[in-house]
Amino acid sequence: MAATASRYRRVLLKLSGEALMGDGEFGLDQVTVKRLAEEVKAVHAAGTQICLVVGGGNIFRGVMGVTAGLERASSDYMGMLATVINSLALQSTLEAMDVPTRVCSAIPMQTVCEPYIRRRAIRHMEKGRVVICAAGTGNPFFTTDTAAALRAAEMGCDALLKGTQVDGVYSADPHKVKDATRYETLSYMEVLSKDLKVMDAAAISLARENGIPILVFSLHNPGALADVVSHRGKFTIISET
Repeated sequence: MAATASRYRRVLLKLSGEALMGDGEFGLDQVTVKRLAEEVKAVHAAGTQICLVVGGGNIFRGVMGVTAGLERASSDYMGMLATVINSLALQSTLEAMDVPTRVCSAIPMQTVCEPYIRRRAIRHMEKGRVVICAAGTGNPFFTTDTAAALRAAEMGCDALLKGTQVDGVYSADPHKVKDATRYETLSYMEVLSKDLKVMDAAAISLARENGIPILVFSLHNPGALADVVSHRGKFTIISET
């Protein structure tokens, strides 16, 4: 995949765990993981510093555990561990493509990855490494969306990129509502007031407080990530204005 000119110096990409399943109903689809890694490699090759936050819903979701009768905090910790599995899979795939990568976990587990230390993670990116932030915020009761906004703010990212199943933000699920309205631009407050479910309210508020634009795009189009970083293709941008 050819490198393209980037509009941003440093970005954070938020991927859901479900994005790694491909057409499956559970776990990791290696063909999909490889395709997503190629997207990251293209942006990295263009000179953009990139870090990722990955969800764990393809393996375990905290809310699923609560529904099954588990205590909420324990269930959320189980979900955090699932994100580490996904992060290690992405790391292995990226490094097979000769992209230097570090996994930094908010829950220390030094046998398999580094602990998340803000200054160290920034230094990794400055040295040309892709950084994957695992285990969410390290705290229960927070989503990986909130973790993505937090890490983007901590590491001075110019934008937060949210890869989804559709090519932007809609007024309703376009797979279920045929006449759903697609938005080209939105303000943070519009997302909150319209209760649009692109990210949770804590993540939107955190991005707003730190002036980080959120770009929402589809993961299904080849080259979409590089296009969004260079402000081409289809996406919705959420910002102050």
